[in-house]
Amino acid sequence: MPTYFVNSSNMRLSKLIKEKLAKKITKIHNEATGANKFFAQIIFNNTKKGDHYMGGKRVSKPEIFIYGHIRSGRTTTIKNKLIKGLREVIKENTKLEKDNIWVYLLDLKPNQMIEYGKVLPKSGGEKKWFKNLPTKLKTRLNKIDN
Repeated sequence: MPTYFVNSSNMRLSKLIKEKLAKKITKIHNEATGANKFFAQIIFNNTKKGDHYMGGKRVSKPEIFIYGHIRSGRTTTIKNKLIKGLREVIKENTKLEKDNIWVYLLDLKPNQMIEYGKVLPKSGGEKKWFKNLPTKLKTRLNKIDN
């Protein structure tokens, strides 16, 4: 957790842009929340041309939507930092205007999620959660985090 779904419509993101966005989205989440980088997952999807509508009319301009599933318990200040940071990283790396970038954060209860085989901790409880993981998993996650 978090999982950020980046959906592009009427445009294709290159492999290089996806890699840049994945690193920058991870960094934004890490800096805003203090959560380890290994929690951040970024999944890219592309809507086929002609499959995007607004108000019942086909959209032809490029748009990007980010749906961030994050653990509940984050403050409004942290969430604002996240959504604005996510919007800016998309703007800087795609040249889209702000009105073509949509960002949504969805709060999920930590005790209703399992990652790396363990129920997730409440926000702020990452260190204790990590301490109780098996050594092999800790080694794996430390490689991702650095």
